[in-house]
Amino acid sequence: MATDELRSLYQEIILDHNKNPRNFRQMPDADYVLEGYNPLCGDHYTIYLKMNGDVVADVSFEGAGCAISKASASVMSTVVKGKTKQHVHELFDRFHDLVTGKHTGNVSFEELGKLAAFAGVSEFPARVKCASLAWHTLRGALEQRKETVTTE
Repeated sequence: MATDELRSLYQEIILDHNKNPRNFRQMPDADYVLEGYNPLCGDHYTIYLKMNGDVVADVSFEGAGCAISKASASVMSTVVKGKTKQHVHELFDRFHDLVTGKHTGNVSFEELGKLAAFAGVSEFPARVKCASLAWHTLRGALEQRKETVTTE
């Protein structure tokens, strides 16, 4: 995907998900609730996770942070629903490779969907933690961790 196309995708998806976050709500009947905190930027989110066996039945979040962290949490909450734990872990790895610049080859919207919008984050190392906070927190919830997830 060309750089101009990525910038356009970035603006469209990240700005939209920041302004109108999906699944931005508390979930009183969640199976797992975990907090995530990025002390560098001040991002702080709570991830709510409802499982149906090995499948993510529902996920939501609440809290506050920069546009990248909120948009990332919003997009994450839409792409992991209905996925198995294994698939969520695979998506985490692909997303993490993307935002840290380890993704090999061209960024493909067909392959990554809306996650491709975060490809440009790798150019700003300080923003990687913003983009990955919700993902690390979700992974912690899937692993039933109890302690707050931090990016430090």
